Amino acid sequence: MAGERTHRYLDTSLSPRERAADLVSRLTLEEKVSQMVHDAPAVPRLDVPEYNWWNECLHGVARAGRATVFPQAIGMAASFDAPLLRRVADAISDEARAKHHQAVRQGNRAQYFGLTFWTPNINLFRDPRWGRGQETYGEDPYLTARMGVAFCKGLQGDDPQYLKLVATAKHYAVHSGPEADRHEFDAVVGARDLRETYLPAFRACVVEAGCASVMGAYNRTNGEVCCGSRTLLQEILRQEWGFDGYVVSDCWAVRDFHENHKVTANPAESAALAVNNGCDLNCGCSFGSLMMAVEEDLIDEATLDVALVRLFEARFRLGMFDPETDVPYASIPPEVVGCDAHRDLALQMARESVVLLKNDGLLPLRKDLHKVVVVGPNARGMDVLLSNYFGFSDRCVTPLEGVLAAVSPGTQVQYAEGCGLTGDGEAGFAQAVGLARDADVVIACMGLTARLEGEEGAAADSDAGGDRRHIHLPGVQEALLQKLHEAGADVVLVLFSGSAVAVPWAAENLPAIVQAWYPGEAGGQAVADVLFGDYNPAGRLPVTVPRSLDQLPAFEDYAMAGRTYRFLADEPLYRFGYGLSYTTFEYSDLRLSKERIAADESVTVTARVENTGRRAGEEVVQLYVRDVEATVPVPIHHLEGFRRIRLAPGEADTVAFALRPEQLACYGDDGRAFVEPGAFEISLGGGQPGDPASGALTAALKVI
Repeated sequence: MAGERTHRYLDTSLSPRERAADLVSRLTLEEKVSQMVHDAPAVPRLDVPEYNWWNECLHGVARAGRATVFPQAIGMAASFDAPLLRRVADAISDEARAKHHQAVRQGNRAQYFGLTFWTPNINLFRDPRWGRGQETYGEDPYLTARMGVAFCKGLQGDDPQYLKLVATAKHYAVHSGPEADRHEFDAVVGARDLRETYLPAFRACVVEAGCASVMGAYNRTNGEVCCGSRTLLQEILRQEWGFDGYVVSDCWAVRDFHENHKVTANPAESAALAVNNGCDLNCGCSFGSLMMAVEEDLIDEATLDVALVRLFEARFRLGMFDPETDVPYASIPPEVVGCDAHRDLALQMARESVVLLKNDGLLPLRKDLHKVVVVGPNARGMDVLLSNYFGFSDRCVTPLEGVLAAVSPGTQVQYAEGCGLTGDGEAGFAQAVGLARDADVVIACMGLTARLEGEEGAAADSDAGGDRRHIHLPGVQEALLQKLHEAGADVVLVLFSGSAVAVPWAAENLPAIVQAWYPGEAGGQAVADVLFGDYNPAGRLPVTVPRSLDQLPAFEDYAMAGRTYRFLADEPLYRFGYGLSYTTFEYSDLRLSKERIAADESVTVTARVENTGRRAGEEVVQLYVRDVEATVPVPIHHLEGFRRIRLAPGEADTVAFALRPEQLACYGDDGRAFVEPGAFEISLGGGQPGDPASGALTAALKVI
């Protein structure tokens, strides 16, 4: 600090809230208003440096130059490995801290070098057309909650005094497309769906993980603008869940109040509505109108003070006003950015994210094949590794490079793009098919990139404002696959995407299909490791893959009926939780600690899992609950536990899950949760009950 450490807010023996209150009491009204926007200027007379609150780290520190690039969030969800995700978040926070402190030492306080991060995105991926679904942890409330909690804890650290970073759970609430309508759409949702599906992950991140920030969504929910909703921000978030952090608006969402939602008449009314209902920080410029709002008695200065104390408390908890020697995270060296340990972690997560969808015995491939042909628009591109909200790594490995590094020096590898990501051009077919005719195997790298799916305005080639109008392979990619198949080649389809891609023809005709998502800087190596047997895949789908859009309700309908595996009655192309391995697992001895319990009792579920194959491998054990006799509408069944375990050939282990009363609850029309007497089915296996590939066992439980 430039001045002497005499003010009470510089007294480290006081609590962060006491220090924040003292600092806020010294600000003028104009200074207060200036600190409530994301690009807050300095207040030199009080030694308050400028600070930009806007930072991103969806799958690595983003938009701030060099950083380790981990797989996109949807890929990390496919790992079903919450402990590994926490390690990833810890590595990200190491890099964020190192970059922040080095930037400050260089006098650089620019955007994307701060300590308050607008991550994770824990919206439910309710419809595969949503372009931003790739940023989420999938379609299931329980999986999303567990992964969100792990990520928040990894970002914020476990120091008793200081936050490592601020994690921001977003976008609160009921936000999941369409992107083109997000600035004006009213997401109308019933109380049951709200409480059963859309809110659990937010509650978990607030109550369990203690996330220090929540970001409001652009849309309205049941008529109220989310960034100014008394129901969401006051009644549920603060009063019911006890949230004591700060709320930030999505970027320029407050401007939407008057320009698009038409719930206010001007910027002053919009700013007052937001702050009066609990939105503390504005990404954008609308809160600049709070001066006028105070003058017009739309809001009082004391309400601004409440918001400001929350904001400065976060900065004190981050150690921004304390000597670096007092803040343990300030000593993280710059060399940690992109270090070998983080690179290894990115590779591990990329490997764990790969889902083997089909294998008729072709995989794993021998490394000493005579000729391998790599084709497809995603074989050499960087876009497919980086996805959106990314940093830059100097060690990115494309799929083609991964294959080249994996095979024997005596193996010929040839490449042809074959076709573009989009478009109807077939000029490249002849070269690709010609190479394929005498190939031992063709590795076809197809699918999407963030050019086709993403945020409004960011997915340059999307024909739906960032979303997708269809869910099949774009352009002529499937036509190329058919030509390669007709040439007599064994074709492995490697799908890269951030969402479900319906490939019914490939599922029927090709011998092997691998889902690789957007796998980050080590993605090409991870894919090659799976294809050539250096890694035994165990990823599971965090989303349902429908056969076609005919199986889905209208995109604009936020009711959950007919959506996701929990409510979809039809058989999809691939189920949520599905994934194959190069080995086999067998489940036995499913037991419940009690077969009859009271409504307020827990039950322990155990089973024996054995690797009955010839390879070491990992299994994702999944626990599902089905309420057989519910008197209200309930999911078909729902995930309530998962664990990723590794077993050598012939090795067995006993897994155990504690099933709590709230995990047996159903929801009334009013959104109230309750456990009612009746029969339940508890299933444990490598996927959903009823999936032949899962080996799942089912036991009966009675609530009395």
